[in-house]
Amino acid sequence: MKKFLTAAIAATLAMSSMGVATAAEAQSRGHQEQRHDRRDDRRDDRNDRREERRDERREDRRDNRSDRREWRQDNRDDRREYRQDQRAYGRWQQSQRRYNAGRYYAPRGYQQRDWSYGQRMPSYYRSNQYVVNDYNRYGLRAPPRGYHYVRSGNDVVLAAIAGGLITAVIAGLFN
Repeated sequence: MKKFLTAAIAATLAMSSMGVATAAEAQSRGHQEQRHDRRDDRRDDRNDRREERRDERREDRRDNRSDRREWRQDNRDDRREYRQDQRAYGRWQQSQRRYNAGRYYAPRGYQQRDWSYGQRMPSYYRSNQYVVNDYNRYGLRAPPRGYHYVRSGNDVVLAAIAGGLITAVIAGLFN
C-alpha cells in the first residue's frame, strides 16, 4: 500500500506540475494568438486600404477616360463647325447683289448653261479669260485652296482647279 500511496502522490504531483506547465503554455499560447490576431488584423487593414486606393484609382481612370472622350467629341464638333463656316456658300444660292463686269462670251462650241453642284466644268472654262481672280471686288470670299471662281454667263461657279468639279454655284452675280 505504501507503494500505491507513493505512486498516487507522485502521480498527483506530476499532474499538478503538468497542469501548471499546461496553464503557463496556455497563457503564452494566448499571448501568441493575440499577437497573431493583431498581426492578421493589421494585414486585413492594409489590404482593405490597398483595395480602397485601387478602387479610387480605377474610378479616377474611368473619370479621366470619360473626360477624354468628351474632350475629343468637343474637338470633333469644333472642327466640324469650323469646316462648315469655311464653306461660305451652299451648293446653290442666289446672289444678293449684281455687278457689272462686261459682256460675257461663251467658249467656242459651248452655250451658256445652268451649272449645278457635282458637275464638271470643261477645261475651256479654266482659262484665265473665265476665272474670277478679283473675288473681293464682287463680294466673294477667298476660295479654298485648290479651288477658284469661274464665270459662266451671269453666274459664278466655285470649281476645283485640277478637275473642274463644281462645289458651289452663285447665281445672278453679274448683270
